[in-house]
Amino acid sequence: MAEWWTAPAEGSEGKLVMVTGRRDVKKFRENPKFDKRVEVSWKYAGGADGMPNKEDSEMMDEVQSRLTEAFDKDPVAVMTGIYTGDGERNWVFYTLSTNIFGKKLNEALASLPTLPLEIYAENDAEWNEYDEMSECEINID
Repeated sequence: MAEWWTAPAEGSEGKLVMVTGRRDVKKFRENPKFDKRVEVSWKYAGGADGMPNKEDSEMMDEVQSRLTEAFDKDPVAVMTGIYTGDGERNWVFYTLSTNIFGKKLNEALASLPTLPLEIYAENDAEWNEYDEMSECEINID
């Protein structure tokens, strides 16, 4: 079972962003093949607080559940962070292969309606984004 932490942060527009990070990533991080970071983003029309409405939030939970299940079954990627707020939800993964990641993502979400997802990938062998995100946890301890 994954270990997670959550901390508030401030988004680019000064609104609340809830940052959730995974603690138990050592075995993935120590594997040099997990050197590609993939961000799956969902922009939404948030309320005054920048958070998603109930309907979007429920669908986001379903997406997250399906992605978690898919990559728990076939660990070609690990979800390391989730950012929610300021009109956007971002799921951050580190993966062995962007091609396999894309295939697994499409399989996991195939039965859902078309979603407003954007996908970005880059090499991040040093896990710089993860380290930056982890500073939020340090600030709450």
